[in-house]
Amino acid sequence: MRFHGTMNINRQGRLEIGGCDTVELAQRFGTPLYVLDERLFRQNCRDYYQSFTAEYGAGVVYAAKALLTLSVCRMIEEEGLGLDLVSGGELYTAVQAGFPMDRVYFHGNNKSPEEIRLALKSGVGRFVVDNIYELELLDYLSGESQLKAQIILRLTPGIEAHTHEYIKTGQIDSKFGLVIENGQAMAAIRRALSMENIVLNGLHCHIGSQIFELDSYNHCASVMMDFCAGVYNQTGWIARELDLGGGLGIYYSGGDRPPRVREYADNIMRVIDEKARLSGLATPRVIVEPGRSICGPAGTTLYTVGAIKEIPGIRTYVAVDGGMGDNPRPALYQARYEACLANKITQEPVQLVSVAGKCCESGDMLIWDIKLPCVEAGDVMAVSCTGAYNYAMSMNYNRLPRPAMVLVYDGLADLILERETYEDIIGRDRVPERLVKRDRQLKNIASAG
Repeated sequence: MRFHGTMNINRQGRLEIGGCDTVELAQRFGTPLYVLDERLFRQNCRDYYQSFTAEYGAGVVYAAKALLTLSVCRMIEEEGLGLDLVSGGELYTAVQAGFPMDRVYFHGNNKSPEEIRLALKSGVGRFVVDNIYELELLDYLSGESQLKAQIILRLTPGIEAHTHEYIKTGQIDSKFGLVIENGQAMAAIRRALSMENIVLNGLHCHIGSQIFELDSYNHCASVMMDFCAGVYNQTGWIARELDLGGGLGIYYSGGDRPPRVREYADNIMRVIDEKARLSGLATPRVIVEPGRSICGPAGTTLYTVGAIKEIPGIRTYVAVDGGMGDNPRPALYQARYEACLANKITQEPVQLVSVAGKCCESGDMLIWDIKLPCVEAGDVMAVSCTGAYNYAMSMNYNRLPRPAMVLVYDGLADLILERETYEDIIGRDRVPERLVKRDRQLKNIASAG
């Protein structure tokens, strides 16, 4: 397993993260356990801030859908980044964390009236408007509140990045955005400019996730700038902001070669500047929305090994006490991960195994075919790069409680997310009175007999 951030081997020969012995973390907080490396999380924020904001004056807005808690909001605020939110729940989290609302970009392809009203009341900095229906609704609700909504329009540039089919978003056939090619985007711009309660500041696009090829971003920036020039020629409107979304890939396992953030910044800013010069227009303020590339490498999940099943000549299954409930990505996207035995980190990998989750589902496999030291029940397994879209997509399938999360830093381990209990799982269950009465009747009949 490749080490990330503050990962280290301590004197006891165990995996250490943030100065904390991961075996001791497992004993203290239980497993499965999400471990977030604060130093690496902050360093990733700073890489973006230095590469985009300090160097080019561009904005960096953290895509909260990758991982959001109250503590994450605090760290993002302290590092000078904005927040990209996609739901009322995410917005409520940011409000409760005291996050500056002028640094919030509110996304979503089907915002409800209640979510829009909450966003207007909270004073979000930008609405990222996805479609004409939302544009009309936002104009109406802004007038109702006697406010002017500051917006950018999300467009579909017609670019297919090389990534998993389910996380492509820039192609024409997508549920997101207004299509440039068929005239939807231009029509939406004209409509927005005519509205009394709408202020159109710029344009947005997003071409997908877990992208390694910078050429995809360069092409996207070029298409968007050409469109901006065309809009100006037809309407006289100048886009002051150009949000190019996020999606930069990270290392998960062998073969992944993500570019450096500075390289990413230099490439797209060069294209933007060249296109602005050729069109004779001012360079818009560029905004990017990283999520996975900030929190992904900073996360590790700890599990305890349980049952081991050997099928001679075929496969050895090693079952852990978590799985698709805390990490559905392998089942959804065939995502690949690396792992180690935290308590045997210095031992040679000699056994080929496949790591199975505990859900009652054949597809609940975390890792196929990985070499580890001789595995035994009770070993602590650490799966790396689980900071993005693991907790965010976790669920209670089979009524399994979701894990706790700890933030580690210089030997300190602080609980930032409590482990769910069985009581939490049934806490919203309700039994109609007619079922209670029927149960009593049955008991009375049984006792009378």
